[in-house]
Amino acid sequence: MLALATLTKPGPFGTRTIEFGHYYGIFDGDRLVAMTGQRLHVGHYSEISAVCTHPDHLGKGYAALLIQRQLGLICGARQLPFLHVRDDNRRAIALYERLGFEVRSPMNFYFMTRG
Repeated sequence: MLALATLTKPGPFGTRTIEFGHYYGIFDGDRLVAMTGQRLHVGHYSEISAVCTHPDHLGKGYAALLIQRQLGLICGARQLPFLHVRDDNRRAIALYERLGFEVRSPMNFYFMTRG
C-alpha cells in the first residue's frame, strides 16, 4: 500500500493510514495495482481517501469499482460521502463527476513535516 501511495501520490498516506479502515484493493497476481479507503468521519460525513491506480493499469475501471464499493459502505451506514482532489487532476475529476460527485469548494491544505 505504501509503495502504491508513494508512486501515485493520492494525498497524505503514512505508515498508519490503513488503521482508519475500510481499505480495499485490486491485485494483479500478488501486486497491488489499485486501492481506496476511508479516512475522516465527521458527523454524517465520511471521506473516501487514497484513490489511486498504478500507472500501468489506468483506464481499466479499477478506481470506479473501488469508489463504488466505498459508496456502498458509506451510504449503507447512512453517511454522506465526500472526497478531495487536486484541481489539475482532470482524469479523476471526470471520474468523480460520472459517479455523481459535484465540485463544492476549493480547499487549501497545509502539511507539517517533522524536522
